[in-house]
Amino acid sequence: MPPTSPPVRAGLVTQLLQDAGDGGGADLVDRLLPHVYDELRIVARVQRRRQGAPATLDTTAVVHEAYLRLVGRELVPNRQYFFAAAARAMRCVIVDHARRRGAAKRGRPVTLVSGDAAESAADLDRQASQVLDVHDALERLTAFDGRAAQVVECRFFGGLSVDETAEVVGVGSATVKRDWRRARAWLQAHLGDAADAALDGVDVAPTSNGHPAGS
Repeated sequence: MPPTSPPVRAGLVTQLLQDAGDGGGADLVDRLLPHVYDELRIVARVQRRRQGAPATLDTTAVVHEAYLRLVGRELVPNRQYFFAAAARAMRCVIVDHARRRGAAKRGRPVTLVSGDAAESAADLDRQASQVLDVHDALERLTAFDGRAAQVVECRFFGGLSVDETAEVVGVGSATVKRDWRRARAWLQAHLGDAADAALDGVDVAPTSNGHPAGS
């Protein structure tokens, strides 16, 4: 998840976003990228691990594709909102990659391949299926409880702390904790062991540095 940024650096990111809100946003993402690139790579690595993204979609590719999706978008002048938007873009990148894998699998002719190649292809197919299962479960959660789903977006996919998530969602920290517990229970009921493995390490309480324990 994004490490705690030095105050000057965090302030610089927010200032760039605020300047963009005053009419200077044509090349906003280009100007932001040098200041947030390392943190975006951390978010991308977390997403790839938690979603089971295949090795064919590496961290750099996720960051760069997400960057392209953010270019030209209107972004709220706040660092937490920016990372939430970037995390959503990364999730879409990984999900789209999994969908393309599934479509390619359906269109592939049945062929005889060596044991190693068959095992590798099967692993990639399982990883793609896992990504889509998590995505579909989150979509169902969104229809059932939109705010809890937004909390999952921020905490699970974006790596934001409880307090940062509260700022993005517009509720208190206690509400975020309740929503997170409810969302965890819902996802575990719908994903079973896959949810237990994916959600492990995302706690409801921030550590002393402001970020979730174990993330």
